[in-house]
Amino acid sequence: MTRHTLSVLVENKSGVLARVSALFSRRGFNIESLAVGPTENAELSRMTIVVDADTQPLEQITKQLNKLVEVIKIVELEAVAAVQRELLLVKVRAPMADRTQVLQTADLFRARVVDVNNDTVTLEATGTPDKLQALLAVLAPLGIKEMAQSGTVALGRGPRAMSGAGTLRPVEHTA
Repeated sequence: MTRHTLSVLVENKSGVLARVSALFSRRGFNIESLAVGPTENAELSRMTIVVDADTQPLEQITKQLNKLVEVIKIVELEAVAAVQRELLLVKVRAPMADRTQVLQTADLFRARVVDVNNDTVTLEATGTPDKLQALLAVLAPLGIKEMAQSGTVALGRGPRAMSGAGTLRPVEHTA
C-alpha cells in the first residue's frame, strides 16, 4: 500500500463531508487524515484526504467520488509537487528545571510557545508529518501531557490553481 493525498474541491453544503467519508468507509478504506475548510470562493470547500491504498482501488474510489454531484474536482497531489502541512499543539511537562530544554527544543523546531504556566508549556508547530513526529520524539522523554494534531492540508506547487470554474469570482449574497 502507498500513501496518497487527494485534494477534493466540493460544494460548500451540509452533508457533503458525510457522503464523501461514507464512500471511503463502504469500500473499507481507512482515512489517515482528513481536513476540510473553505476556499477563496465561499461556495466551495477543499477536502484534503490522505489514505493508504493500492493504486487500482484508489482509481475506483476516485471515479465514484467524481459521480457525487457535489464533487467539483479531484487531484492527487504528489509529495514533490505539493506543499503539505499539519498543525500540532502539544502540552509538555516543563518544571523550572526542564523549561530551558523545552524552549530550546521549540526553537530548534521553529515551534511557537503559546501558553506557559508553572508546570507546563504548550507549543504550536507546523510542518510535514515527519517534522512533527521528530518534535514529538524529542519531547516525549520530558512528558507529553496532552496533544492535538490536525490533518494534512495541501496545495499544488506553482502558479496553477485547482478551481472548479476557471477564475473564481466573488460570491454575491442576496438579503
